[in-house]
Amino acid sequence: MTKTSDLYYLYDVDNEKWLIETLKLLKEKRLENLDIEHLIEELEGLRRRDKLTVESFLEQIIRHLLLLNYWQEQYDYNANHWQAEIMSFRSQIDDYLTQNLRNHLQENQAKVYKKALKYVIKKTGMMIEFPEDCPYALEQLLDQDWLPSKADI
Repeated sequence: MTKTSDLYYLYDVDNEKWLIETLKLLKEKRLENLDIEHLIEELEGLRRRDKLTVESFLEQIIRHLLLLNYWQEQYDYNANHWQAEIMSFRSQIDDYLTQNLRNHLQENQAKVYKKALKYVIKKTGMMIEFPEDCPYALEQLLDQDWLPSKADI
């Protein structure tokens, strides 16, 4: 399989085989035979997925930090669970982070915080006053060892 038209057709029939053939062509530098249209589509999709993935992990970190920081009625019962969740999501986000994705999180931290806050307000029954803006710096959110001090809790 070497013709662009064959590769183009293969994309809809057997995506895995399309990917294998595309990688082969790239490695062999046979760029003239690439299915550029679908390759662009796949790269754009990959970019979107990576951004959504790191946003999702960051949202989970923020959710659990807010619960740990502000839901005092549940602190003794849930603190260890929330801390373990924070640790887990930080490890997962670390597997994805590149400088570009870190920059994306910096630019979108406020949006991610709003989503996390909406969830936490619903979970806690809106009985707690949470900060309107994210009280955590991105460096704190991503730091494997950082947790709010007892004075903050």
